[in-house]
Amino acid sequence: MNRTLTLIATAGVIFSGIALADTAALVKDCESCHGNGGVSQWTDMPTIAGISSGVHGDYLLSYKNKERPCSKSKYRQGDTKRPETDMCTVASKLSDKEMESLAAFFSAKPFVAAKQPFDAAKAAAGKLRHAKDCEKCHTGNGRDASADASILAGQQTGYLKKAMDEFIAGTRPQPKKMKEKLAGLKPADVDALVNFYASVQ
Repeated sequence: MNRTLTLIATAGVIFSGIALADTAALVKDCESCHGNGGVSQWTDMPTIAGISSGVHGDYLLSYKNKERPCSKSKYRQGDTKRPETDMCTVASKLSDKEMESLAAFFSAKPFVAAKQPFDAAKAAAGKLRHAKDCEKCHTGNGRDASADASILAGQQTGYLKKAMDEFIAGTRPQPKKMKEKLAGLKPADVDALVNFYASVQ
């Protein structure tokens, strides 16, 4: 059994209705952009390891329904000569069972915080802003996956900045309570939050 199959078989997850080899192929395709085990090494590409299966499933369904912005991206590893793709295209080819399997697999993988630079003064301001506006849902300084909210702390900063800009612009769906919080943020607040999440390593 190869390494990917072994990881899936030992993840403590039952992939109902999906063959192990088929799931391994899907995982490998995801890793071509998101990194081994779902841990990204690229600032514009999010780490998907460790995020709860419920959040994963919601994200994949949103992409399948084309409710989120779908920027084209090159493959980061493996066959990097493949044509660019995007998450709407990827998700459109997945069945409900396949999305459940991928969500279960990557949620069982450990989240690894990105080692990236940050401004200490901005991070301090961002910590205060997080405590005021974000901690209620993104608990543990944005690191608690059990809260069923996306992991923010240690996430790639390029991706975080783009995602927050999309939320504020209204081009990415979000809960009403989150929309209300983000509406009051100024560019300096977003910058501070991004630096704070980068500081949690």
